[in-house]
Amino acid sequence: MRKSEGVSWDKPSYYNFSLNHLHQRAEEAYEGYRNCRICPWNCSVNRFSGKKKGVCRSGASPMVSSYNLHFGEEPPISGRRGSGTIFFTNCTLRCVYCQNFPISQIGAGKVYTHQELAGMMLYLQQRGAHNINFVTPTHFVPSILMALSLAVEKGFRLPIVYNTSGYEKVETLRLLEGIVDVYLPDIKYSSDEMAKKYSRAKDYVKHNRQALKEMFRQVGFLKLSGEGIALRGLLIRHLVLPNDIAGSEESLKFIAKEISPDVHISLMSQYFPAYRARNIEELSRPILPEEYERVLMIMDQLGIKRGWIQEYNLL
Repeated sequence: MRKSEGVSWDKPSYYNFSLNHLHQRAEEAYEGYRNCRICPWNCSVNRFSGKKKGVCRSGASPMVSSYNLHFGEEPPISGRRGSGTIFFTNCTLRCVYCQNFPISQIGAGKVYTHQELAGMMLYLQQRGAHNINFVTPTHFVPSILMALSLAVEKGFRLPIVYNTSGYEKVETLRLLEGIVDVYLPDIKYSSDEMAKKYSRAKDYVKHNRQALKEMFRQVGFLKLSGEGIALRGLLIRHLVLPNDIAGSEESLKFIAKEISPDVHISLMSQYFPAYRARNIEELSRPILPEEYERVLMIMDQLGIKRGWIQEYNLL
C-alpha cells in the first residue's frame, strides 16, 4: 500500500488556541466528571465522589499504567525516535481477547495528578518523541485537557495522537477539536451483536461510525512530514478476527463509501487468543493466512490503497 506525499506542517493544532482558551476548555470539560456522560455508556455517576464508579471504574484523577517511547506503532506514528505513549488504565470496553488486559480489564496502573500527567508529556518531549500518543484515553478526556493546558504553559509543543477503540461520543470528540492532531481509532465490528458478545458494548456500530465521521471532519486525510511522520489526519485501524467475527467487509465498505477510499488504513494480522479468548472456541486460534488475504482482496476491490499492512505470522 502506498503512503501519502510528505508535506510541510510544523505546529500542532492547539497552537491556534491561546493559553486562556485551553484552560477554559479544560475546566469546562472537567466539570463533566460530575455527571459523567463522556462515553456512550452515559453512566451519569459523579466521578469526584470517589464512591460509585461507572463502567470504566475510574475516578476524576488520571490513572496511567506506563509512559515511554514506543517503536511498535505504525511507521508514521513511531518514526525513528519513537512515539511518546501514555497508556491509561481501564477501558470503556470489555474485549474478551484484549492483548493489554492487565491494563484495560484488571486495572494495572496508579493514580496521578494533572501536574504529573503534564510532566510525563514534557519528559517524553525531552526524550525526543515525535508525538504524545494517548492510548485508551476516552474516559480521561477532561484530565488530558487539564494536563495539556499545564504542559503547554511549560513549553510542550508536540502533536497529539488520540489512540482509541473507536467507542466514542461525538460530543466528547468535539471537546478535542483543534487540539488532537492525529486520530488513531479502531473499527472493531460491523455487527452490534458481535460487539456486545465479545466486547460487551452497546450500539458499538452506530457510535463508532459517527465517531469516525467526526474525526475525519476535524482532521481530514493523513498528512506526513518530509521524513514520513504523521502530523495531522485520520488513520483507522482494523484487526482481522478469526471466523470473520469482526465483519471486515462491511466495515471496509463503510469506510470506502461513507468516508473515503483514500483514508489511510492499518490492517492488522496480530490477533492471538489472549485473556479469555483461549476458552472461547471461535476465538481460540490465530487468524489463518487465507482470512487475512481475503480482507486484503476486499480492500483492493474497494479501491483502498493507502495505509499499512502487517506481515502475517502464524503464532
